[in-house]
Amino acid sequence: MHIAILTFDGFNELDSFIALGILNRVKRPDWRVSIASPTARVRSMNGVVIDAQATLQEACSADAVLVGSGLRTREVVADAALMAQLQLDPFRQLLGAQCSGTLVLARLGLLDGVPACTDLITKPWVEEAGVAVLNQPFVAKGPVATAGGCLASQYLAAWVIARLDGLEAAKSAMHYVAPVGEKDDYVARALRNITPFL
Repeated sequence: MHIAILTFDGFNELDSFIALGILNRVKRPDWRVSIASPTARVRSMNGVVIDAQATLQEACSADAVLVGSGLRTREVVADAALMAQLQLDPFRQLLGAQCSGTLVLARLGLLDGVPACTDLITKPWVEEAGVAVLNQPFVAKGPVATAGGCLASQYLAAWVIARLDGLEAAKSAMHYVAPVGEKDDYVARALRNITPFL
């Protein structure tokens, strides 16, 4: 089971790393989570440089793909050659997007007729792409989900785990990362946000 987190230059660390951390709470021998980028290295919006763990081609064959956000998402969607590499398919993959990553799914035509979540800065661009934006942190329709707000990445991760490994695995992962003294509240909040869409 391979989950790829698309991470472009100028990426938001919270989106990519929170999802990566939560998804890696699943300890199955066939479970692999990777940062997938169009180049061998990418730099975050705050100057953190990381090495990609997978290519875009590998991401396109993954079981699930999450599209992170960043400062340069509008440049990403304007790059026809780069977008042509993103052969994502909701008939064989779970697809999710975080904040401005929603714009990537919209430009790929994967949100046609589906309302989405995104951050407040990206909202006008997603609406310009013809997608209705909801005022909530998470929504999914079938195999496609979107989240709005950096810390909503936890909901995307929990949704992917629940879809691929079951609700108990998602609860366990969220319980592991939740703050001490607030674990039950965090798990309950995550479940309230994702279970209507499972």
